[in-house]
Amino acid sequence: MSGPIMLALQAAGSLAAIGLLVGLARTMKLGGDVRIRDEDHARILADEAIFGFDPVDVGLDRARIGAILRDAAGRVLLVRRHGSHFAARQLLSHDGVRLDRQFLSITTEDRNFGTVTLDLGPEAQAWAASLRRLPTHARAVAR
Repeated sequence: MSGPIMLALQAAGSLAAIGLLVGLARTMKLGGDVRIRDEDHARILADEAIFGFDPVDVGLDRARIGAILRDAAGRVLLVRRHGSHFAARQLLSHDGVRLDRQFLSITTEDRNFGTVTLDLGPEAQAWAASLRRLPTHARAVAR
């Protein structure tokens, strides 16, 4: 076979293989746009992160990519999207909390978790004020 025909066959084979992989990924429900569906979903994610964490307050990001939750004992949990899953960290201090209008930015003590900015709308101010009840870093470390 001549050069151009071989190149065309190789390109067609590559495209067919890519199409097969896309179909397989869809069948296995891999990837996609993962979001927190509602408050109940956020509660499930919190319980998966810390067994028995039963939120009494839930703040959902407007884009549904993160949430902040508080239980009756005053523990606060931050949930954020991490790829096609969710990751969560308990907030131990209010040191990394910043309010900018309707956006609450939170940096946890875990540097790998990164900073999370939640668009909480009008609830952002109430959440920021309530997070001041958490200890400062110095008191959190002394525990």
